Amino acid sequence: MRFHSPRVFLVFAAGAVMAVAACSSSGSTKPSTSASSSAAPTSAAPATSAAPSPSGGGSSAVVTQITTNWEAFFNPKTPVTKRVSLLQNGQVFESIIQAQAGSPLAASATSSVSSVTVESPAQAKVLYSILVSGTPELKNQPGVAVFQNGIWKVGDQSFCALLTLENSGKAPSACASAAG
Repeated sequence: MRFHSPRVFLVFAAGAVMAVAACSSSGSTKPSTSASSSAAPTSAAPATSAAPSPSGGGSSAVVTQITTNWEAFFNPKTPVTKRVSLLQNGQVFESIIQAQAGSPLAASATSSVSSVTVESPAQAKVLYSILVSGTPELKNQPGVAVFQNGIWKVGDQSFCALLTLENSGKAPSACASAAG
């Protein structure tokens, strides 16, 4: 992942934003369905029960749920317990998410989803930007969403890629625990 400004690097290095780098597996190419959204959702309560489209094409309800949940995960107003529930295997990362939430820089960082491509009933690609005080600082970042326990969540493989980057190339032990 390439940082485009020192300000974004400081946000990431401080752990203020739980931005997600691309680590999605290649799969069949399905039609892309786009969703535009504001930088900070008006509600931190994400949708929780839309079923994925069996065809993998991406119904509008699925795209909306992925977008809503993704942006809520990155919203500093979303409680830590909700963020944990919006990350694949989030309970493994709870202490990391809690520590990141305490950063003063976290209050100004959000995300905006530009598109979602549902690849299968269990996985989707997400294209998003990180905004700091409403200004796009890290644009068009690829990520992965997964369908776990009836909820579309930010994929832990993507979260671990960022944690590894933040930790000078060393993945935290939580990443090994989640992969197992």
